[in-house]
Amino acid sequence: MSDDALKIGEFSFSSRLFTGTGKYPDVETARAALKASGCEVVTVAVRRVDLKARGEGSILGVLQEGGYTILPNTAGCYTAKDAVRTARLAREMLDTPLVKLEVIGDEKTLFPDVPATLEAAELLVKDGFTVLPYVTDDPVACRRLE
Repeated sequence: MSDDALKIGEFSFSSRLFTGTGKYPDVETARAALKASGCEVVTVAVRRVDLKARGEGSILGVLQEGGYTILPNTAGCYTAKDAVRTARLAREMLDTPLVKLEVIGDEKTLFPDVPATLEAAELLVKDGFTVLPYVTDDPVACRRLE
């Protein structure tokens, strides 16, 4: 790794591009797009993907084949309690301390619920997670998350 590597917790990446898995029409398109992107980290919505499906034809199979770091996210969670439960499930199923923490506050805009995100982040960090929170650019909230 070069000196400008992106370091997150115990992880280090040469690419700063994180890619999601939710918008591809099929697994083959996802495989080709991820490879072309040069990304190393791919987010997976825990509530929307079958975490047990890891064979050929599954998105997790593609991610494992490609050697990507899987970043599970708590998309679809509307409370701190649900987000923490979802993160813990992801850690058990995917064996990773990483989590992209999303606690949605508004269903229409998908803006985050910042107080609930702070609450969930505090619990997850105490539980050993490396948390990448989804929040607005509020500097006070960001300082508290730090």
